Amino acid sequence: MGTMISVDPAGQSGRDTYKLLIGSIIPRPIALVTTLSDNGAVNAAPFSFFSIVSSDPPLLSIAVQRRQGAMKDTARNALERRELVVHVVSEEIVEAVNQTAANLPPGDSELAAAGLTPVTSEAVKVPGVAEARIRMECCLEQAIELGDSGQPSCDLLIVRVKRIHIAEELYNEHGHIDPGLLKPVSRMAGDDYALIGRVFSLKRPE
Repeated sequence: MGTMISVDPAGQSGRDTYKLLIGSIIPRPIALVTTLSDNGAVNAAPFSFFSIVSSDPPLLSIAVQRRQGAMKDTARNALERRELVVHVVSEEIVEAVNQTAANLPPGDSELAAAGLTPVTSEAVKVPGVAEARIRMECCLEQAIELGDSGQPSCDLLIVRVKRIHIAEELYNEHGHIDPGLLKPVSRMAGDDYALIGRVFSLKRPE
């Protein structure tokens, strides 16, 4: 093994640590999250600090980073309304999803700007996105402010899945989803994204 570099995050800027983390913890799945604002406008934004917490009950985690301590619309709306819809980002919609990350004037719809179509949900009041081939209607289970000494830098949202919508062509008779047909997109560092590459199997030890 070659020489290792030792980095103390406390000895460098948060931005430098961010670059090391997003370059190391790859690939990361992307959640496109819709929420409702105070005035009923649909907000949409992508997040790659996103994962499964539990399957029973079905819980997901979304870490929403703050800007100079200010809570982002997604976290604020989720806290106020207690509802959101989480979408899996696939190759067909990734360019439109990327457009939802643009800074728009207050009240403007990210969905409209990205050319995405709202669709009525069954279990929550927040609309989903029709073009996404998997979407999960969720309620907020818990929100945790994280950061140093009273200066939150992140809102960790733990959400419970109330309904899962899956495009029929992705779903097989064994209750599995075909990843080759889903074509999920993952986040790398910088402006880079990735598709599923070589897949291999390993049996879990007895």
